Amino acid sequence: MSKHVIIAGAGIVGVSTGIWLRRFCDAKVTIIDRLPPGEGTSHGNAGVLAACAIAPVTAPGLIRKAPKMLMNPDFPLFMRWGYFPKLLPWLIKYLGTANDADTRRIASGLVTIVADSVDQHKSLVTDTDAASWVTESDYSFAYTNRAAFEADSYTWGLRREAGFEPLLREGEAAREYEPQLSPSIGLLATMSDHGYIRDPGGYVKALAKVFEGLGGTILQAEIKDFEMTDGKVTAVATSEGRQPCDQAVLATGVWSKPLMKKLGLSIPIEAERGYHVIFEDAEGGPSHPVMVASGKFVATPMAAGLRCAGVVEFGGLEAGPSKAPLNLLRKQAKAAFPNLSYKGEIEWLGHRPAPSDSLPLIGEVRNTGVFTAFGHQHIGLTGGPKTGRIVAGLVAEQPVNTDIGAFDPMRFA
Repeated sequence: MSKHVIIAGAGIVGVSTGIWLRRFCDAKVTIIDRLPPGEGTSHGNAGVLAACAIAPVTAPGLIRKAPKMLMNPDFPLFMRWGYFPKLLPWLIKYLGTANDADTRRIASGLVTIVADSVDQHKSLVTDTDAASWVTESDYSFAYTNRAAFEADSYTWGLRREAGFEPLLREGEAAREYEPQLSPSIGLLATMSDHGYIRDPGGYVKALAKVFEGLGGTILQAEIKDFEMTDGKVTAVATSEGRQPCDQAVLATGVWSKPLMKKLGLSIPIEAERGYHVIFEDAEGGPSHPVMVASGKFVATPMAAGLRCAGVVEFGGLEAGPSKAPLNLLRKQAKAAFPNLSYKGEIEWLGHRPAPSDSLPLIGEVRNTGVFTAFGHQHIGLTGGPKTGRIVAGLVAEQPVNTDIGAFDPMRFA
């Protein structure tokens, strides 16, 4: 009888893991999530396959800059101050990595799972109905002028060391390439060989159908606990009853924290509350994904319109959405693209899983048969298929020709 693998989480990582597992072996695979596929954090993001997204937020100098960022109403970082005491232990660890040595270590790890993002997505969807969601494109970073670009020289240095060299366009050349840019944007740094997803939520739903077509099963339920026998997982307890299994994959983002506690591990991970606004049926926006450096947001043309995403708020999982981050996104989008017109708006708030060291957790927890695949912070969509492929290989006991030591979940033991 073939083994049964339960995957907790129906986002991009969980569904990718399920697809690769069904392709690798004849295991029975069940994905369990409290929400339908693609309706959690994987639904709301900039949609960019950001292969060059290797630099963590915690670059050298962040500690000095952070207070000014928080006090500046035009900077896309917000704090629910009532949550600050709970955040503080994580924040101390997080800021503790804001140095050159840790930044380079983190970047080296992230290269492993994001640098070939477009190829990994194409490999995942080849000869499936999900392929139409994947669009190859350039990815540009918009700056006020060359001085502003050069102020980011540390981050661009990390990207160059990883093989990412931008093409610079200034003045009229920038506007010829992207005509809808504001005159206030004087330089575009453009990366080739990137891409985007035209509707991340729709994409994950399409991938879920691919998974079911391969013989996988999806169950909508909340996972509450692991059942262990002699140190090995034998079942998961869910809101729909006990589900026996031989192995399990934990891919529930920031909601993985309480489940890891049940395995005896306290993971320093917090929710980054991320916002996006979709300007429906938009005209006057960019023709390809553009990161507007002054506002730290990405504008991506999608099936429903122009999606602008990128604001960060710390405030935990319980509080509802704030107005200020959404209003700032609107303000910044209209400043960057002054000719923007649209028929309506869709607002969204989600929770990015942010480990204190900015590296996801990928690997087996001791020898329990429970494998982790969560904590991708800003790169979940970008690195989801590669992570899924790696974890599926681990579960299927197939060689993983990738050094995943940086992602070891036991580093927090």
